[in-house]
Amino acid sequence: MARDAVHLALDVNSLADQFHEQGLKTLQVHSRATDRHSYLLRPDFGRRLDEPSVSFLQDYSRQHHSEQPIDLLLVVGDGLSSMAIAQQAPKLIAEIQLQIPSHWTLGPIVIAQQARVALADEVSELLNARMVAMLIGERPGLSSPDSLGVYLTYNAKVGRTDADRNCISNVRPQGLIFAAAAKKLLWLCEAATRMGCSGVALKDESDGGGFIAASSVAITDD
Repeated sequence: MARDAVHLALDVNSLADQFHEQGLKTLQVHSRATDRHSYLLRPDFGRRLDEPSVSFLQDYSRQHHSEQPIDLLLVVGDGLSSMAIAQQAPKLIAEIQLQIPSHWTLGPIVIAQQARVALADEVSELLNARMVAMLIGERPGLSSPDSLGVYLTYNAKVGRTDADRNCISNVRPQGLIFAAAAKKLLWLCEAATRMGCSGVALKDESDGGGFIAASSVAITDD
């Protein structure tokens, strides 16, 4: 089951339709990994956008530069389990919509194919977002092929490292439920806004716990 989850293709159109039903605009991009084979053999290809996607986001940004700046951008990437994205991402984003502060602007949902965590940095930089959260399929375990990870980066740009991110892992009904994951993410967003940073310098105290840093949990972007 774990191997099947890694190779299962993401149904991008179906996912986009679900987001549209939630009243959300979507943008679709692709990494430099042309297929699953290159994605698995060349992780670096999955961390950067291909040229058509760069041009597309540059054009979008120019056309919408007069709109209110994006406070939180959500990038949905297939990662190592498209099953996790298909099953968990729409439900988590629905909870984020319910809980996000009313004065914040949520950007369009960017659906990224053959994506690694760091791809969100380039997307965020091109769209000039204040923060970006990458929702991505985690490496499947023997009993959990559908686990979703969320990686938050403040002031993201190409060259950021895992130390600059905060991670929320194991988002699924049998793990961290959607309402709790959304609450934790938005707490981290507000803390990152106050401190002007994310990652190892930002402690997650949303539930009285300690660090949640990408370097201290299972990483999808290896």
